[in-house]
Amino acid sequence: MPPTKRYWDDVKEGQALPEVRVDKLTRTDFVKYAGASGDFNPIHHDQVFAEASGNPTVFAMGMLNASILSRVITGFAGRPGVRSYKVRFATRAWPGDDVICRGTVTRKFEKDGEKLVEGDLVAVNQKGETLISGSFVAALPARA
Repeated sequence: MPPTKRYWDDVKEGQALPEVRVDKLTRTDFVKYAGASGDFNPIHHDQVFAEASGNPTVFAMGMLNASILSRVITGFAGRPGVRSYKVRFATRAWPGDDVICRGTVTRKFEKDGEKLVEGDLVAVNQKGETLISGSFVAALPARA
């Protein structure tokens, strides 16, 4: 989905970014991400291995959740506008979990001739538990 055209002039501090949601993660999602990323750690796709490691089942790669969360920024500012994206992993997402991603603009500023917005991000599961928290900086065009 292409980003909505946004202008720096129209963005307000405290503004919520459009939510991104993935309902019901599946083991197939984990395997598809493994193929795309090259992360074939068996803890993410092998039930026996996951249980032997002390887990009830396989779980999502943290970077899969980070990639879902990144869609909040790219949907808001477009991929070329992203200047930084930082995350901190908090807990695991399991098969059947929803991943609900939100963001908020915390600051508008100008630097090196660019109009920038900074913000906070969070991905939670259907129980409201934080999976990942993070931050971003993105450039937006100014109105002519």
